[in-house]
Amino acid sequence: MANRIVLNETSYHGAGAINEIPGEVTKRGFHKAFVASDPDLVKFGVTAKVTKILEENGMDYEVYSNIKPNPTIENVQTGVEAFKKSGADYIIAIGGGSSMDTSKAVGIIITNPEFADVRSLEGVAPTKNPCVPILAVPTTAGTAAEVTINYVITDVEKKRKFVCVDTHDIPVVAFVDPEMMSSMPKGLTASTGMDALTHAIEGYTTKGANEITDMFNLKAIEKIASSLRDAVENKPEGREGMALGQYLTGMGFSNCGLGIVHSMAHALGAVYDTPHGVANAILLPTIMEYNADATGEKFRAIAKAMGVEGTETMTVEEYRKAAVEAVKKLSQDVGIPADLTAIVKEEDIQFLAESAVADACAPGNPKDASLEDIIALYKSLM
Repeated sequence: MANRIVLNETSYHGAGAINEIPGEVTKRGFHKAFVASDPDLVKFGVTAKVTKILEENGMDYEVYSNIKPNPTIENVQTGVEAFKKSGADYIIAIGGGSSMDTSKAVGIIITNPEFADVRSLEGVAPTKNPCVPILAVPTTAGTAAEVTINYVITDVEKKRKFVCVDTHDIPVVAFVDPEMMSSMPKGLTASTGMDALTHAIEGYTTKGANEITDMFNLKAIEKIASSLRDAVENKPEGREGMALGQYLTGMGFSNCGLGIVHSMAHALGAVYDTPHGVANAILLPTIMEYNADATGEKFRAIAKAMGVEGTETMTVEEYRKAAVEAVKKLSQDVGIPADLTAIVKEEDIQFLAESAVADACAPGNPKDASLEDIIALYKSLM
């Protein structure tokens, strides 16, 4: 079977990348931007770094900020109505996965109105038209939503997240500017960075992995492992490394899928509004241990990419343990909780596990996980 690779049409990387926005807008003949960004980014002037550039170049825009972490169906619905009223013809998504996921859903519904019921987009929806053109400006180094064909929406009523996979939703241009990430607090830098590491490790070991995605994901593991600690301390070289690392794994996992770390994390986010990166970081080492015997030699490469020395002479048991311990150490160093004790309630485990088993990421896991397996994994972290 042929392996499909879908990437951005164009992307800019490095400090000052956002200064390329006017040129792309002019070249593409766009007239008015629908700037989608979350309230905190608007409040603290991060969004203004982009809107100031638009103003200086005489470019019209309107800001939409009814976006929350773990974006909801309601966020998308109000976004669709706001876009229709705005007269905009393209979207600038500024933020982390929340802003970009909301933008993707809004953009898809505008050009495919038969999917106005947001729930109808779950899975691989048969949309016919590319979404409203999106220019993506990430402010976190984690989701890589600027280069993926995925987005996740929370169904508050049913207490579940649903994953949407659509080649029509990928932003046409990404501006990956580490200076846009410099205002991230330590906790958010750590959690989004561990989200990126989870993408890379899950993408590298998923059933859908191939030589091209392995290239992206393995390099991403190396880049993230060597950069995240410095990024948490807001060092420029750490920010630059994380901006690149998270983008590399975005190119990888978007084209090969993920696994049950994400399935289980989605359930936690839907029920408890747990930050996605925190949930992933807590789950990752335990799920790595669970998956280890279904990953061949890949844990040796993971351990080496994480900075472990002497992997060439290690036994299977040694390099598998070394890979897991290196992930645990990085998570500990950046301040991620070690378990789910403060998050999960015993009475919710059955529902959480059922949600995880039904999640779109679950089939990609290197080992088929039963409901009983998922229940046991949750309980092991309490």
